[in-house]
Amino acid sequence: MSERTISYKNHRFPPQIIARAVWLHFRFPLSLRLVEEMLLERGVVVSYETIRRWGRKFGPTYAKQLRRKKPSRADIWHLGEVVICIAERKHWLWRAVDQAGYVLDEIVQTRRDIKAAKRLLIRLLRKQGLMPKRIVTDKLRSYGAAKREVMPDVEHRSHKGLNNRAENSHLPLRMQGFRSAGGVQRFVSIFSAVRNLFVAPPQKCSALATHIHRIRAMAQWKAVTAHVPDFADPQPLRSLMKQRDIAR
Repeated sequence: MSERTISYKNHRFPPQIIARAVWLHFRFPLSLRLVEEMLLERGVVVSYETIRRWGRKFGPTYAKQLRRKKPSRADIWHLGEVVICIAERKHWLWRAVDQAGYVLDEIVQTRRDIKAAKRLLIRLLRKQGLMPKRIVTDKLRSYGAAKREVMPDVEHRSHKGLNNRAENSHLPLRMQGFRSAGGVQRFVSIFSAVRNLFVAPPQKCSALATHIHRIRAMAQWKAVTAHVPDFADPQPLRSLMKQRDIAR
């Protein structure tokens, strides 16, 4: 994690409230007005426009400091695209997630063709630095054509039902009202970084393992946003570990 200090100087509200508002907006994600209402319920009076400014100022910095998953040659890339209307014009949000649901990359484009698919694959290779074990897409033919140019030796499975992992990752974004393509790109880059931190462990893991994972994720989030010492064994975590030992 970066050692760069986040400055909250000249802000009326303490870092904990700012970080909480940004977390609510990008984690679930909630509209700015809903976040405003939730903070009001806690006695914090702040406008949704202020929350918007917090997100634009601190969101990218938080995202940069969150730990990233190391690439693996065993990764399976699930690729998908979803239409987003901005100012009555269609744009396409192209995204790639791995077999665990971890978002690898996303890019907003005005096209839904071979050129756009090729650009996504090239960005992925540049960021990951490794070829995947296979890629999984829907029936869009642009994927196959782009794959043959960029990574001809990688296995490609094309089936609508196999690509639910990528399609499901789009769902939270369909309820957001975006004003520009740049706004979409900024939002999804922060949203994905926060989401990746809290990605649940494999479904076969126990409920206890899931609780421990979430507590550690929250500890890292607090360390990134408020610069408190990063701790791997907070009190709730010690309690859960004790329960596990008793169960054994």
